[in-house]
Amino acid sequence: MKLVIAADHAGFPLKEEVRAYLSNKGHEVIDLGAYEIEPRDDYPDYAERAGLALQSGKAQRGILICGSGVGVCVAANKIPGIRAGMCHDTYSAHQGVEHDDMNVIVLGARVIASALAYECIDAFVAARFIANEERFARRFKKVLAIEARYMCGEGSTNPAA
Repeated sequence: MKLVIAADHAGFPLKEEVRAYLSNKGHEVIDLGAYEIEPRDDYPDYAERAGLALQSGKAQRGILICGSGVGVCVAANKIPGIRAGMCHDTYSAHQGVEHDDMNVIVLGARVIASALAYECIDAFVAARFIANEERFARRFKKVLAIEARYMCGEGSTNPAA
């Protein structure tokens, strides 16, 4: 699978391990940084890089890592079409794809160890959205409708815009 991966300084060491792990498994991994530990970098920049890469079709799914996972998860979910979920267990990692069409897995480098991170990512990559099950398709359409109602920009129906 073609994947994008990005992390801030706190997630950098785990990102490097995950990138190597996925490459060794035969996945094509597009590394969007950080490329070194720089404490002044900011997690929203990496979340945006990954989200835009997915929007443009450069990869099928993404992996984002920061210290807790919370920051990049919040930032990534601001990008239309991105459905990021923080997963520190294998059930959430596959269920998020199967039920919610999650396209970005988020990990907290200060929360999860490498071995469990690999297992979560394997579950995420192997999972497929169960689009033919009516309840999942119905719910997913509702999520897309919410996103469409609140997108900013030209033609926006965002009441706050």
